[in-house]
Amino acid sequence: MTQYKSDLLRLLDERGYIHQLTDAEGLDTLASEQVVPGYIGFDATAPSLHVGSLVQIMMLRRLQQAGHKPVVLMGGGTTRIGDPTGRDESRKMLTDETIAANIASIRTVFAKLLTFGDGPTDAIMVNNNDWLGKLGYIELLQEVGTHFTVNRMLTFDSVKLRLDREQPMTFLEFNYMILQGYDFRHLNKHNAVRLQMGGSDQWGNIVNGIELTRRMDQREVFGLTTPLLTTADGKKMGKTAAGAVWLNEDALPAWDFWQYWRNADDRDVGKFLRLFTDLPLDEIARLEALQGSEINAAKVVLANEVTRLVRGEEAAKAAEATAATTFAGGGLGADLPTLEVAESEIGIIDALVGLGFAASRGEAKRLVAGGGARVDGEAVSDEGYRIQLADKEIRVSSGKKKHGVLRPA
Repeated sequence: MTQYKSDLLRLLDERGYIHQLTDAEGLDTLASEQVVPGYIGFDATAPSLHVGSLVQIMMLRRLQQAGHKPVVLMGGGTTRIGDPTGRDESRKMLTDETIAANIASIRTVFAKLLTFGDGPTDAIMVNNNDWLGKLGYIELLQEVGTHFTVNRMLTFDSVKLRLDREQPMTFLEFNYMILQGYDFRHLNKHNAVRLQMGGSDQWGNIVNGIELTRRMDQREVFGLTTPLLTTADGKKMGKTAAGAVWLNEDALPAWDFWQYWRNADDRDVGKFLRLFTDLPLDEIARLEALQGSEINAAKVVLANEVTRLVRGEEAAKAAEATAATTFAGGGLGADLPTLEVAESEIGIIDALVGLGFAASRGEAKRLVAGGGARVDGEAVSDEGYRIQLADKEIRVSSGKKKHGVLRPA
């Protein structure tokens, strides 16, 4: 582990956030001498960000914890274009009204994790549509376009991916890296931002902004990226078979959010505790050293801590109580997904689809045939099985980790 003198880089390093730095010594010196405003950009393509963005949000939280100023850049302008990085096709175009609504919704999560205000280390949220929307096309070409060469732009992974697969990339998307570079230059000039952070896939875009700021304004700024975050089984962070793990409550219930962390791979527990919680490092070391079934206690701590940060104290307590009731007591927790049934009975296939455990009847049938369906803890192997409610609640399970409740209407 590198020996840094600034609290900022020491904190980021010991918790596993640092992958690449443009000038480690220069940033370390700056962060040890003054407050460093640093930013990360987020496009508003949906009303909620998902868990894949949480490491970036937590990095802004670490920035503030180390005595520096987080700048949350919402891409009201760049969302209208779409970041081609890591994508095989163009994004759907969104209206200005939809983008504004998405930003308002996304802000609610940042408000839980950062302290906003007017102080020197208080977080601020800015929208790049405020300056990109005012740029004239000729002005952009003259002032900014001359600092980018097509030769170099064609070497970026976001472009090469499309070209190598012979998939179209619009001229609109091709401009994304220019606008992102301009964002850094603008934030440095108007908000004194000296640092841009992001995932490792953003390295090229970050370097573009650094070079553009140096060429246009002769100012020195810095870049830092996090490692590519995957789970121990190689899957991309924040994606499950059931879909994205959204941060906002109205996009994903707190119980499902809690369950995502509780079901983490044993090998990921220590890493996730360092990245996504504020627990002291010595406590994390103790938890990740647990062996066998005891590691499950560490997973409960992980689920509680992350849910508390992102969803609030009450949501974390309710989810843990539901888990204790469902798994330990064999009962029915209040937060489990529920299906109200008007009749006195329902088929197992309809129950699995209605509770969201299967996307189609065919998928539900395969779940039953594979031995993954249970009713009140008993395996069901007959796809024609009828569940009798008789004025009582029934627990239906998909595998060992998904549980729901059938309730008489």
